[in-house]
Amino acid sequence: MRAIVYTVLSLAASGVVFHPAMAEKASSSLQGNLSSVGSDTLNNLMTFWAEEFRKQNPRVNVQVEGKGSSTAPTALIEGVAQLGPMSRPMKNTEIEAFEKKYKFPPTPIAVAVDSLAVYVHLNNPIAKKGLTLPQIDAIFSKSRKGGYPEDLKTWGQLGLDGVWKNKPISVYGRNSASGTYGFFKDVALFKGDFKNSVKEQPGSATVVNGVAGDLGGIGYSGIGFKTPDVQVVPIAKAKGQAYVPATFEAAISGEYPLGRSLLVYIVKEPGKPLPKIVGEFVKFILSAKGQEIVVKDGYGKLPPAVIDSQLNKLGLTAAVTTEPKSKHAH
Repeated sequence: MRAIVYTVLSLAASGVVFHPAMAEKASSSLQGNLSSVGSDTLNNLMTFWAEEFRKQNPRVNVQVEGKGSSTAPTALIEGVAQLGPMSRPMKNTEIEAFEKKYKFPPTPIAVAVDSLAVYVHLNNPIAKKGLTLPQIDAIFSKSRKGGYPEDLKTWGQLGLDGVWKNKPISVYGRNSASGTYGFFKDVALFKGDFKNSVKEQPGSATVVNGVAGDLGGIGYSGIGFKTPDVQVVPIAKAKGQAYVPATFEAAISGEYPLGRSLLVYIVKEPGKPLPKIVGEFVKFILSAKGQEIVVKDGYGKLPPAVIDSQLNKLGLTAAVTTEPKSKHAH
């Protein structure tokens, strides 16, 4: 299931410049209703896209609901949404349910790059040291499949002293409806189980706010939800490896272990064009303006090779613009 993420991020490492194509406005004669149901992580982005799309197409009504990635497959299957934003790939069981209804698989569209961040309180010195994935696993998981030798309950166990030595680690996370929950469980917890003591939050912003107000707090959320009241912890894949900050460049290169593609799933019958309103909205998301909104919301824009691959699989082609090669290049 993570193949989608890796494929998109590896395409993103191609080095070509940002895609200026597909920036034209959708036809102002476009009209109808468009509904998006799914990811909380993508809720702000979907809302911003919808607002700008409505400016260009005043007779289009776009409704956005973001209660968690697990609501997207059901909404698409039941026909109550044409767009299913998800911060994780669909599970096999979700794909099977979709195929049972439509007789063909769902189509995922990569729309942005995210670095899933581990946040701590603004005053926590661990942000200057960093954490390994096995340490993160031992903080959040009761399974400890990452192999760390002890359950991490206090900041002193991670080498902090003074007032931090005996301070309990206070853990914040998302609920199981969240795609961020599922992604973090798969990657950071090595598919293990969360501790019962994790304070489950209804949204990404509430995780960050919880950590901001708790000196011993730690939590995970998309990098787009960072505030001045928290710090982002650099992460190493294993002991002895480099601690890597949660940048989009590091996510694309694979150096940062919690990089991911944000996705929008749609119903695309093989051999048939998309409904015009869906196609125009997807083209807008992947346009220069749409990707500018991605950056403004704190996420990473898709490089042109990725945009082109997404448009091509929908039959919506656009030329990829690359920097001209120097005549003197070898």
